[in-house]
Amino acid sequence: MPAGWRFIAQDAITEEVLDWEVPFTLSSNPRRDLSGPGAMTGKIEPEYSRMLGPDGDPILQEWGTKLYLEVDGAIRWGGLVTKTAYDGEQATINCEGFSAYPHGIPFESYVISGKKITPKNPYAGKDKNHDGYIDFSNPKRKVPPAPKPFGGPRIDVYDAVRLIWKHVQTRPYGNVGLVLDTHDKGELLGASDGSDPWELAWWDSPDCGQTLDTLVNQFQFDWMETHAWNDATSNTITHRLRLGRPRLGRKRPDLRFAQGENIVAIARPEGMGDDYANEVVVLGRGEGQKMKRAQVHNYSRAAGRLRRVVTVTDKKLSSADALRRRGQQELNGRTAALQIPAIQIIDHPNARFGSWTLGDDIRVQVHVPWVGAIDVWHRIISDEISADGFITLTLKRSDSVHY
Repeated sequence: MPAGWRFIAQDAITEEVLDWEVPFTLSSNPRRDLSGPGAMTGKIEPEYSRMLGPDGDPILQEWGTKLYLEVDGAIRWGGLVTKTAYDGEQATINCEGFSAYPHGIPFESYVISGKKITPKNPYAGKDKNHDGYIDFSNPKRKVPPAPKPFGGPRIDVYDAVRLIWKHVQTRPYGNVGLVLDTHDKGELLGASDGSDPWELAWWDSPDCGQTLDTLVNQFQFDWMETHAWNDATSNTITHRLRLGRPRLGRKRPDLRFAQGENIVAIARPEGMGDDYANEVVVLGRGEGQKMKRAQVHNYSRAAGRLRRVVTVTDKKLSSADALRRRGQQELNGRTAALQIPAIQIIDHPNARFGSWTLGDDIRVQVHVPWVGAIDVWHRIISDEISADGFITLTLKRSDSVHY
């Protein structure tokens, strides 16, 4: 294990420290993901006897132990032990971030946003002869139109995220200690007129983790799991789920990532392949022939290429400007010539280890045979730290991010 590194094990429920220096040998680098739980895998041998508790059972238990990587006094990765395997004296330990926990947990309550409410008609049944007038009224009065249905209270997307996490963490033995940001996204669930309410009902057996993933995909926002020491003198670790506004990270002109300086390797550059398109059809609110629709293309930017079309559905959009803007954003990311899927870097004055965060946009400068010099902004969507001092950043072209 490199100097300054240590793995710390905690009881998943009490957060009692079980071991301050777990003899953990990495099989895969600890990986943090933007809008994902991340993962870490390793082995323990031959010090297996030290990793047994007073009851003779291993202290690293599936869904019973939290495991952290600390580097030079800072928590760089945290998660839950989710799978173990044993081969003689060797134990294989698989870990995932806390945010993997809601998957497989059923939602056992009920919530609805934008419920269709039909007011009671006070004149129902008061025109028994169907002449259009209220029975026995004097002077005769016409029956007023029935009250129109309307949409009930609606909740913000992030309120739904917090509600689901609260449901998970308030169940017996379900509190992983994750604290969520309190701000709103500014988008409400369900239609304002009650025509399309958002509902989460126990009788449908919804999976909490899958529901959270659906909200992310439908409403396009970032989240990130972080872990840190509570303070310099405490042995407690805080756990936070950061929610984007709607995205996390920022453009980082203060950092430099250049081949021959701090970039020591790049993943094979690749074109867009099946993701390439020079025309986008956007389908918005409505159904059938009344569905809102826009078509955006850029044949001049892709001169010499065949027409390729992608269809995007976003039921939140209704105005022509919003539909065209969404189409243009999608088009920008699909007509790109080349992207760098990942780079491997060293700790360097250009960009010190830990100086970036997931979601940041960084300028990548490399030379690619057949293509030449590439100088393109990419977004960091994952990072991995290895024991040999290299850091791998997984990237996505910045112009392909449309929120």
